[in-house]
Amino acid sequence: MRVYNFSAGPSMLPLEVLEEAQKELLDFAGTGMSVCEISHRDKAFSAIVEEAEANLRGLLNIPEEYCVLFVQGGASQQFAAVPLNLMHTGKADYVVTGNFAKKAWQEGKIFGEARCVASSEDKTYTYIPDVKTIPFNDDADYVHICSNNTIFGTRYVEFPEVKAPLVADMSSEILSREIDVKKFGVIYAGAQKNVAPAGVTIVIARRDLIENPLPQCPTMLKWKTQADNGSLYNTPPCFAIYMANLVFRHLKKLGGVKEINKINEYKAGLLYDFIDNSKFYTNSVEKKYRSIMNVPFVTPDKELDAKFVSEAKAAGLVSLKGHRLVGGMRASIYNAMPVEGVQALIAFMKKFEKENA
Repeated sequence: MRVYNFSAGPSMLPLEVLEEAQKELLDFAGTGMSVCEISHRDKAFSAIVEEAEANLRGLLNIPEEYCVLFVQGGASQQFAAVPLNLMHTGKADYVVTGNFAKKAWQEGKIFGEARCVASSEDKTYTYIPDVKTIPFNDDADYVHICSNNTIFGTRYVEFPEVKAPLVADMSSEILSREIDVKKFGVIYAGAQKNVAPAGVTIVIARRDLIENPLPQCPTMLKWKTQADNGSLYNTPPCFAIYMANLVFRHLKKLGGVKEINKINEYKAGLLYDFIDNSKFYTNSVEKKYRSIMNVPFVTPDKELDAKFVSEAKAAGLVSLKGHRLVGGMRASIYNAMPVEGVQALIAFMKKFEKENA
């Protein structure tokens, strides 16, 4: 029996996608081989990469002046790749709104003057600083943000208007809402939250920004290296790219990002409305900045939190334990989480509250 998986990542994938992969696992496209066995130099795999790029471009309306890369190392590796490709004068601005934003800033400090120009750590990352009042520096090589904070359940409702290229880690919300790619210099996202199994990271970068990486930038972290070789400089994470393309096809079938955003807003609305009208559960994030992907909440005490997680798992609602930095519970309701999964969670929450209040 399949369960409803609320994991923050690796997360659940659409059942239709998993069934398609299962069907093709032993013989992909008549090759007599699994996609896991095909050489990355084979025309059959090149076709996967080319289609994946075309599908992603269509879903996000990515202009031609941006390259689309499928790389390894996770979003955390991009914390170093960003300064190594962009920090030409040795100065960059970071907005620290959560654990991964802070890690990116700390990594940036290794390579130059990475300045924290705003932070929400003073209130345990329960809000996003007002982007209109942040003192960005005119001499910054780039401005880095994390658009959705997986652990603390916040997201940007508007993005900074800055002179420097805006760089965004969108790992936990890519393809969940419409964005204007042209507002950004670089977007990157680990796939394991909303796109594919762990192993592939998407990088969308304006072509003029990738031409001159720092001299000390390793070959494998140069975006230009990957762009010049169509993401095939070395053996890429083949299966993860294949799965990502199946997800892209699935999203197109649903009507694209505009339609999945409507579903995501509805799912999140159901859950937040229930929490807000409960005297038993609480969510501490400022309402304006609530994420529609990651919803943290708590019961009146830690013992009940632990009991909730245990009993929820027995009821087929798994991976609800909150991150150690926050505690309580966290429901990650990415694109692949059906409305029925959120409804099942709410039904369980009602029952648990009745039995334990």
